[in-house]
Amino acid sequence: MSQSHDHNHNHKSEANLKMAFWLNAVFAVIEIVGGILTNSMAILSDAFHDLGDSVALGLAWYFQRYSSKQRDDIYTYGYKRYSLVGATISAMILLAGSVIIITNAIPRLLAPQAVHTQGMLYLAIAGIIINGLAMFRLKGGESQNEKVISLHLLEDVMGWVAVLVASIIMHFWNIPILDPILSLLITVFILYRVFGNMKQTFRIFMQATPSSEQIGHFKTHLTKLEGVIDVHDMHFWTMDGTYNIASLHVIVDPEITVAQTETIKVKIRSYLKSEGFDHSTVEIESDGKQCELHDC
Repeated sequence: MSQSHDHNHNHKSEANLKMAFWLNAVFAVIEIVGGILTNSMAILSDAFHDLGDSVALGLAWYFQRYSSKQRDDIYTYGYKRYSLVGATISAMILLAGSVIIITNAIPRLLAPQAVHTQGMLYLAIAGIIINGLAMFRLKGGESQNEKVISLHLLEDVMGWVAVLVASIIMHFWNIPILDPILSLLITVFILYRVFGNMKQTFRIFMQATPSSEQIGHFKTHLTKLEGVIDVHDMHFWTMDGTYNIASLHVIVDPEITVAQTETIKVKIRSYLKSEGFDHSTVEIESDGKQCELHDC
């Protein structure tokens, strides 16, 4: 029953990501063409944003399937970290697109060019509808992939709302400089998010703890368990930002029985599970026993 539910859920997640990918990818191409025809840097900047999101969607769709592969002798923790490769590729595309937009938008601040405001308005309305449709399709999803991509699409909708407002203003008032200003604002926002995501990806690659407060917090809680004297050599890291792993040594009272030791292990694993750790390794040591690791 559980396996059937997981299979159905995974299939639904794939279907949602697949639909969102094709909507975003096709519209990104339309945006690029539309941005050139309307002579709008704001449209082109959002087009590169959507193109980057299309790559992210495509990779999320692919890795949603790939992540279901079981661990093997080569990847003993499974294939989840491959999703970071997708995140890095998406970031590189967005960075490259942002550089192109900035180099083209800055000269237009000095010499503004007329834009086709009616075409901008039509593209903005289409962008709000298409991205909104994809966002609502993914909003109710349970997987982390769906939730993260849904937030990306929400940003796209907000960007298109800004383009819509700017196109209406320029349609009635001759303020062509508004277009490069808007494109730069969108690009700066994109770069801010890209560098934030890259920082998080780097932390995951370097096996940083999901939260710097965890070691002290966990040690305080675990040493309150009956039979536990101390906890040391604690390691916490994450495979992909959602699948978290813990490893720790627990010193117990030498007088407790083997059965009591197993109970302590169960309690520790249960607690770590409630704190978001899917895999935990607990090493039990008796009080007074010398830890064999040189850096304990």
